[in-house]
Amino acid sequence: MATTAVPSPPGKGTPVTTDETPTTAQQPTSAGSSQDRPTFDTSVAHIARVYDYWLGGRDNYAADRKAGDAALEAYPYIAAGVRANRAFLARVVRYLAAEAGIRQFLDIGTGIPTANNTHEVAQAIEPDSRVVYIDNDPIVLAHARALLTSSPEGATVYLDADFRDVDKILADASQALDFSQPVAVMLIAILHLIDDEADPYGTVAKLVDAIPSGSYLAISHLSSDIDASAGRTEAHDRLRQLMHEKQTLRSHEEVASFFTGLEMVEPGLVRIPEWRPDDEAQAKSRSALWGGVARKR
Repeated sequence: MATTAVPSPPGKGTPVTTDETPTTAQQPTSAGSSQDRPTFDTSVAHIARVYDYWLGGRDNYAADRKAGDAALEAYPYIAAGVRANRAFLARVVRYLAAEAGIRQFLDIGTGIPTANNTHEVAQAIEPDSRVVYIDNDPIVLAHARALLTSSPEGATVYLDADFRDVDKILADASQALDFSQPVAVMLIAILHLIDDEADPYGTVAKLVDAIPSGSYLAISHLSSDIDASAGRTEAHDRLRQLMHEKQTLRSHEEVASFFTGLEMVEPGLVRIPEWRPDDEAQAKSRSALWGGVARKR
């Protein structure tokens, strides 16, 4: 088994010593000393912990629950959309591992581990699959240390890096992935956290340039044109006020631009429940995210 965790930079956030700290049974553990435990600020909502709350997890704090409840009050379908996104991830990985023959995955913007993580789905199909997770959130790091374990035949590696630092991601990931062989780059619900000024299109293009022919790019992204109801707009505005991260909604055309030069896998860029659904009920579930998978020729 190969697992790796890189400590977060010193001075990032404040120590987790508030009354909101989860109980010992809830806290992730690692082999390191208490000095190795990452620190983070629990007084401001964080997208990973808000998502955890919407998914029914316990690794969240009062500020996260406040933000999550405020958004749900305005738009009750958010939690269903988050669950649909996790289901989309699982279907994509199953397709890539079982049908496309992919054995290497670069999952950027991992989030707090939950059910059907990329390595679990991939290694259930092909135990020798190698998965590198990338995130720069200290609480995600803590859980990755404890939970993201690999099959004996494969590898599961966690790296602390920012999505925009492509050179670092590629250099560090090359310790576990062979970039001369096809790789699936997973950008699941991360690109809407990158505003246009940070040039997400250029970052994605750089990632695609680094992977060989036969590789894949998978994306899910909050939409600006699936559901423009007043309730969804209000939920978005409340999250912008209460959450550290700001979200940039994009249209179908704007999300499609991330796949420029690639060959889209059927059914193309669609609402995520409509991407190769397991059944009709799943296809009709509520979600305001676009999703798609494309192959590099």
